[in-house]
Amino acid sequence: MDKKQLIEKTTETLRPFETNNLIDTVQHLTVNQVFSNPFVLIIIIVIFFFGVIKRSKTVLLSLFALFCIAVIIRYAMPAPGDDLSFKSLMPFIGGGLLVGGVVIYFSLIKSD
Repeated sequence: MDKKQLIEKTTETLRPFETNNLIDTVQHLTVNQVFSNPFVLIIIIVIFFFGVIKRSKTVLLSLFALFCIAVIIRYAMPAPGDDLSFKSLMPFIGGGLLVGGVVIYFSLIKSD
């Protein structure tokens, strides 16, 4: 296999990971589709139990932030073809401030 064929094969393999494809997938992803994948469930459960057993505030806050960001993206992202306006940007701002406030409170302000 020469260099050009290798580059073309690599390009075709990585095409699903382009930004537009990832955003389109996240917009049309349902909770049932995410939680029907056993690989995702196993990873989430392992990370959760690691955080609980080790009492790792960092791990649990990171898991919380990832879940919240996924929910914000899923429900606040405008429909395909719609422009990103100030009205559609408000849930991102509000959700981001809420998640950031919770993470900052538990990691910096509230001490053990």
